Amino acid sequence: MSTLRVTAEVLTIHEHPNADALELAQVGLYRAVVAKGAYRTGESALYIPEQALLPARLIDELGLTGRLAGGNADRVKAVRLRGELSQGIVCRPRALAGVDLARAAADGTDFAERLGIIKWVPPIPPTMNGDVESAPDLLPWVDIENLQRYPDVFAPGEPVTVTEKLHGSACLLTYVADEDRVRVSSKGFGSKSLALKENPLNLYWRAVRGHDVPGAAARLAARLGARRVGVFGEVYGAGVQDLHYGADGRRDTLGYAVFDVAAEVDGAVRWLDAADVLAGELPLVPRLYAGPYDPAAVLDLASGRETVSGRGLHLREGVVVRAAPERYSPVTGGRAIAKVVSGAYLTRKGGTEYE
Repeated sequence: MSTLRVTAEVLTIHEHPNADALELAQVGLYRAVVAKGAYRTGESALYIPEQALLPARLIDELGLTGRLAGGNADRVKAVRLRGELSQGIVCRPRALAGVDLARAAADGTDFAERLGIIKWVPPIPPTMNGDVESAPDLLPWVDIENLQRYPDVFAPGEPVTVTEKLHGSACLLTYVADEDRVRVSSKGFGSKSLALKENPLNLYWRAVRGHDVPGAAARLAARLGARRVGVFGEVYGAGVQDLHYGADGRRDTLGYAVFDVAAEVDGAVRWLDAADVLAGELPLVPRLYAGPYDPAAVLDLASGRETVSGRGLHLREGVVVRAAPERYSPVTGGRAIAKVVSGAYLTRKGGTEYE
């Protein structure tokens, strides 16, 4: 899940093809449905992204009572309005009436705390939970920003790789070579430097033991002369999330696929291409493209059917784009990596979002 920021943005307004009283306000590559005439191209307004939890007073002010997602009807979620995908909310709350939104857009001011907006945290099912312990040596995963919100992460034509984004649960494994020790965690626990104590019933431990991920990590550490190796994989299947890819998380057919690798060598942590260092050792997420970056082609790749099962059993969640070779991005303030999530995935019925 990407970082929650509630910022002022400069808008581009488009005609809604199916509604005379509505328009589309574009923020980055996102579009949100708005009332016709409420905004003009070049004006600034607040943009509240998906997965934001809104306080009751703001929900009431925006006329959204009973219209948002979640048990409390307070979560922003992508919806289709008159056939057009609407991602996030564009508004000008009364609490910001005295704020120069154009200046705030230029400064990148975050209004989340001021407005009482917080990030939604998915629930943790029992199989993904467990006893934890402090793990300061755990190599953590990083939040990936959405390319549609930050379209300038990559330059047109620069070399990139595009892999399929799987709808499972991220499993973090760190092998500490000088102790011959393994740390296993989830994205949520890992962000707090906590590791899960080994339990044969735990989803993540079942996956890493079932595929001998510790052995592969140890062999990689020896080849690289690394003190630590991090292997980041997606655990998937029925019982994990609503998209299953033909696997079953409740049985031995639990799915696992590596999407990233990190290694600490000579005191520096660097990110590695999983296909270069673990091909033939562990299952990998499908690579859909490698070559010059083309924004339109990447957006097209985010949609369609999944390729993990080889049978196209259901829709594709999206894709992850990485610079090749790995580089720093001033746009994200970290790795040059971003995701694109398909509209069909965002608006599917009965979806789960466990973490």
